[in-house]
Amino acid sequence: MKNIVIYSTHTCGFCNMLKKYLDDHGIAYSVKYADEDQALAQELYEKSGQLGVPFTIITDESGQETSILGFDRSKVDAALGLAK
Repeated sequence: MKNIVIYSTHTCGFCNMLKKYLDDHGIAYSVKYADEDQALAQELYEKSGQLGVPFTIITDESGQETSILGFDRSKVDAALGLAK
């Protein structure tokens, strides 16, 4: 099972689209709201080099991470094995 962490804000439309997409596919994820906690905003910056959201980190069973900036459906599908 893959571990999915989404850096998000409460007002981000693309973040909501990503979360709905994952929900529709029954895929569990956790959310870190960068607009609630300055430490999470700093963590987002350190991991991504910027403050754009959504920023998703998908970690597979071997510990390998895939980072995706924005709601890039094709990259999400590929990382989660949903590609057709």
